[in-house]
Amino acid sequence: MITTARFFSFALATILVAGCAGTKKTSSANTIPSLKDAFKDAFDIGTAMNNAQIEERDPAAAVLIPQQFNVVTPENIMKAEVIHTGWDQYNFDMADKLVAYAAKHGIKVNAHTLIWHSQMPAFMRRVKDADSVRQYFNNHINTVAARYDGKVYSWDVVNEALNEDGTMRKSIFLQSLGDDFVVEAFRLAQKAAPNTKLYYNDYNIEQPKKRAGAIALIKKIQAAGVRIDGVGIQGHWRSYDLPLENIEKSIQEFAALGIEVMFTELDLSVLQNPGPVTADVGQTTGYTDRINPYKTALPDSVQQQLAKAYGDLFSLFMKYKSNITRVTFWGLNDGQSWLNNFPVRGRTNYPLLFDRQFAPKPAFYAVIKTASK
Repeated sequence: MITTARFFSFALATILVAGCAGTKKTSSANTIPSLKDAFKDAFDIGTAMNNAQIEERDPAAAVLIPQQFNVVTPENIMKAEVIHTGWDQYNFDMADKLVAYAAKHGIKVNAHTLIWHSQMPAFMRRVKDADSVRQYFNNHINTVAARYDGKVYSWDVVNEALNEDGTMRKSIFLQSLGDDFVVEAFRLAQKAAPNTKLYYNDYNIEQPKKRAGAIALIKKIQAAGVRIDGVGIQGHWRSYDLPLENIEKSIQEFAALGIEVMFTELDLSVLQNPGPVTADVGQTTGYTDRINPYKTALPDSVQQQLAKAYGDLFSLFMKYKSNITRVTFWGLNDGQSWLNNFPVRGRTNYPLLFDRQFAPKPAFYAVIKTASK
């Protein structure tokens, strides 16, 4: 296990916190290369943020986020279950705080997400009729998108509307509103937020069948004369099985539609999954020690495998930097990652560029290195 790296992580975290507290910033985050600066001529670099980070209650994160990133995406606070609390009730408190945080630090906000079948408001569980679903759909988009027009840079208008085979997911929206609900969501968002970029976001759309479904969906929106500015490929992949060929093909085919291509929720798991790999939040399985092999630290060999995978991935991104507008990591450090609990609760994963003490990992430097190639 990497005892030297763990000591370095602890030391750096102490320095970061000390810098936030107003003590001497001898070798704070300023001594670490900046991702946003390294890739400033290529694409934006983003991270997902939780509530503590938005409110700057985490001193190390408060230093690191503005130093490393120029775009942020909220993990949960702009999802419908949080922001739309009752039929005619909204809670904009944390979303407003995020907008204020971004303005303070000169960072753009990608708002996430307007229409998603998951994390729906509790009151929608009681809704059965199509007319009520449509009323919710219209009111939610019109109210939320309009409130933040000009305050956020972009919206993930629709999230995860496709099955793995590229067909439309049988969500409450498909069943109640029909096959054109995605087109209608973008039509409403275009009207409510004319000064905001509008994106479709999904996982596994680098895979051939689902990619074909996403391309068909985007073409359908375009054929209707409705604005769609880009597509977000989530990028929940494995360090030991990175689908580089499919990723490259997806960049080429989405860019050919004349839209922006983004990688929006990037993390590379180092753990084997017990079943088929998706990012469906409803997919869970039981815990065993066998599928949680790195409880305290990574072996050097796995750390280097992760670094190589990130280096290979960003080398590909740089090859297509004229087509890619943003790369966002889904979380700031390993401890924050959702992959510690998905699809198995209680596992210890290491999928990001910063460790649990906010220190840059070998993968961080592998990514930085690609910026100068």
